[in-house]
Amino acid sequence: MVEFSTAAAQVAALPGIEKRPSLTRQATELQRAVAAKAAPAVIADLARGLASELLAAYPAPLAPKQAPDLTRGAGLYAQACASCHGARGDGDGPAAAGMDPAPIAFTDAARARERSLFGLYQVIEQGLDGTAMPAFLHLPTQDRWSLAFYIGTLSQGEAAARRGERLWKRDAELRGQFPNLETLTRTTPADLARNIGPSRADNLMAYLRRSPGVLTDDRGASLAFARSRLAATVQAYAAGDRRAAMNLALSTYLDGIEPFEPAIAARDRSLLARIESAMGEFRARIGRGAPVDGVRSQATLIEGLFDEAEGALAPAQADMAPAFVGAFTILLREGLEALLIVVAMIAFLKKAERQDVLTYVHGGWIAALVAGMLTWLAATFLIRIGGAQRELTEGFGALFAAAVLTSVGIWMHGKSQADAWQRYIREKLSRALSRKSAWFLFLLAFVVVYREVFETILFFAALWNRDTAGAVLAGMGAAAITRA
Repeated sequence: MVEFSTAAAQVAALPGIEKRPSLTRQATELQRAVAAKAAPAVIADLARGLASELLAAYPAPLAPKQAPDLTRGAGLYAQACASCHGARGDGDGPAAAGMDPAPIAFTDAARARERSLFGLYQVIEQGLDGTAMPAFLHLPTQDRWSLAFYIGTLSQGEAAARRGERLWKRDAELRGQFPNLETLTRTTPADLARNIGPSRADNLMAYLRRSPGVLTDDRGASLAFARSRLAATVQAYAAGDRRAAMNLALSTYLDGIEPFEPAIAARDRSLLARIESAMGEFRARIGRGAPVDGVRSQATLIEGLFDEAEGALAPAQADMAPAFVGAFTILLREGLEALLIVVAMIAFLKKAERQDVLTYVHGGWIAALVAGMLTWLAATFLIRIGGAQRELTEGFGALFAAAVLTSVGIWMHGKSQADAWQRYIREKLSRALSRKSAWFLFLLAFVVVYREVFETILFFAALWNRDTAGAVLAGMGAAAITRA
């Protein structure tokens, strides 16, 4: 504390500004409080006050320009930090033996509560005199932030983050305390605990540090994840890991772009087509083992398309009409796909005079709607569904429905002659549509409808925000009326 207060007193040597006398006075007061062994709370308040005044007088970047990529941060940690701080951040890495002072254990919850992300970033950038901690100025700024955010998650587990996510989503007052990334980077869990209590503060910080994207503008920074995935793809390919590069390239589109397809299409459909084409070529080059420069040049082209997309998604462009059109189009398209199949099943059963099994068909699509609502609740509050999981669910659902419809088509084709069909209806149908086959109809109706409900929910999640909620609801209502 003495060393720190002495360093703080050096503000007198800073370039002259009007506030320098005030800063010098605050630094001197802090130095005297330390020398007098004042209460820790008093010294902490003096130090924070001086820090705030310094940052106001000499502005410095306090937050990343876009949401950090924690996957990137984890990779950087494994490469540059784990040898000393340990793979899990316990301070027990293989190179830690004999170090004096020993590497910090990032999993120490008590110390982590007093540590801000901005403080972590500063140490990563500048190193720490008197220790083995070097400066990482060679890393790009965004990488340093990604590393700081990842380290900030090591003291709290996923369970705490899930509790924090539920807290964040149901408490509007808490959301108001974190209007942007800068607030998050400067706030320590201990600061927050004084307002909401230690347990709630730990949980909320665990969530926000893992999900910094919730503090960025829903539209202006919407492609930050896609950009980070694109950069990671090029890096993996350049390192010779083609398989990882292909997976990352798929994630770039499925997780970074596809959720925003309706919004982009509503504003500039040709731009969406160009992005899809460019991403397809990007994956093709990786798949055929093209030179690294060729993959990198394609990534540069895609970055330019992302710039155009972010311009189209910017707040100035985000009027209500695109949100309405997007919601209307999605619900109408997805609903019609399922509706046509269900209506065909109902019409067939009515023509065959088997109204007694209609309840199974109706039960199937109603159960699918209920399951879709439960899926939305689970995806919102319990788990996170990525692009790959979404595509697998849709794909398996489509394959199952296709197999069922093909078998039904073959079955109906075998009875295609009019006389044979009439004879079959009269003599066989009562036995063919048994209780077992009625449950099969229930399952078919369920799968067909659930697949469309699942996709619709995920698209609406991308469209929905505070500004467009009314337009999205109006689009949903208009689509429902049109279908009816």
